[in-house]
Amino acid sequence: MNGKEHWDSIYRSKSEEEMSWTQPEPHISLKLIREVCSSGQVIDVGGGTSVLAERLLEQGYKVTVLDISEAAIERSRKRLGAKENNIKWIVADVSAEPRLEPCDVWHDRAVFHFLTDPGDRAAYRKLLLQSVPVGGYAVIGSFAPDGPQKCSGLEVRRYDGPMLAEELGLQLTLLKSEPEMHMTPWGKQQSFQFSLFKRV
Repeated sequence: MNGKEHWDSIYRSKSEEEMSWTQPEPHISLKLIREVCSSGQVIDVGGGTSVLAERLLEQGYKVTVLDISEAAIERSRKRLGAKENNIKWIVADVSAEPRLEPCDVWHDRAVFHFLTDPGDRAAYRKLLLQSVPVGGYAVIGSFAPDGPQKCSGLEVRRYDGPMLAEELGLQLTLLKSEPEMHMTPWGKQQSFQFSLFKRV
């Protein structure tokens, strides 16, 4: 089973309450995005069925959602109803370097930590740098060093801010990192970190 089949299978077989990453409101993502950009173009990489795109739309941002799972995007579009026409949807594997328009903020909650292959991480980094012009920003959330070692049956890599900065290279300057203790729908704690970068 490849990546797309894996995630399509999950989104077609599980409810929101059965997926560990579900959160009622993406508070820390919204806070960090608003800190650096009061309007403009935001891409939510691995947006899945998150309500982040909807919240950004409500606050006047232009929004693109990219996800490898067509099933996830179909579910989000159905939930949004007529509002889904105001969001650009892209079904693609971020490590396959899809063609993207420039954005002011690149947001990723829990895609990069699934990239255990160095080649996939290099492709992700290349796409990020192509998509975010100098002066733009990236908000990247991942499992923290004390977070889970696996998610959805897949191995992950865990990061703190400096580790993530080293992976992403000198063209992205780490501005800050914030911890988040995520609570799964069934009440289990998962340690995340969110890092804010500026493209230089």
